[in-house]
Amino acid sequence: MGTRREKPPTPKAEETRERIVDAALRLFREKGFDETTMRDIAAEAGVATGAAYYYFRSKEDLVMAFYLRTAEVAREMSGPTIAKSADLKKRVRAILDVNLELFADHRRLLVGLTRIGMDPDHPLSPFGKETTPIREEGIDYFRDAIEGSSTKIPKDLQPDLPRLLWLYQLGVMLFYIYDKSPEQRRTRRLVDGSLELIVRLIQLSGLPLMGPLRKRVVALIREVEA
Repeated sequence: MGTRREKPPTPKAEETRERIVDAALRLFREKGFDETTMRDIAAEAGVATGAAYYYFRSKEDLVMAFYLRTAEVAREMSGPTIAKSADLKKRVRAILDVNLELFADHRRLLVGLTRIGMDPDHPLSPFGKETTPIREEGIDYFRDAIEGSSTKIPKDLQPDLPRLLWLYQLGVMLFYIYDKSPEQRRTRRLVDGSLELIVRLIQLSGLPLMGPLRKRVVALIREVEA
């Protein structure tokens, strides 16, 4: 996936491109992903339909541009916040909070994407080939949070823990999408309780008594991923 452009964009072209993305996001929020057409997006952005297709081949390309934009902002927000503390719980919580904040205005879009995202062959699937760079960057956030924390992680668990925390974040986001409580307070309570438990389990995993169980869990994870 991606845009059709091969030459570096001019400032005017970049402005037009961003305007189309902004228009698409407004319509996705108001009408939903399925109900919005490329013609609608072009009209909202004040460009010809052909011009919209010049920059983006489909609505999926527009969503990918949104993902990339969000990932860039998340990088800028998460880094300084993580660096403030060596506490693993606070570091992971900072990553979760940034993502919840960035997607707060786009829950309706995410509801529409959830249905198609469950298909691993769909370009917008969080597990798909096209989203690999974004997925790996998201996993790297957790890797950075772990490596700079004061929590000692068993060596055999270190390679897999960032991906497990990323999957945990995915579960939180799915719960958040369908959370209809005021200001999604149930999601906040879920994060408060579950993150405390997860960090505690990570800390306990290094105890000698937990060694055999930890090794079985790690072996199972690697067997499934193989």
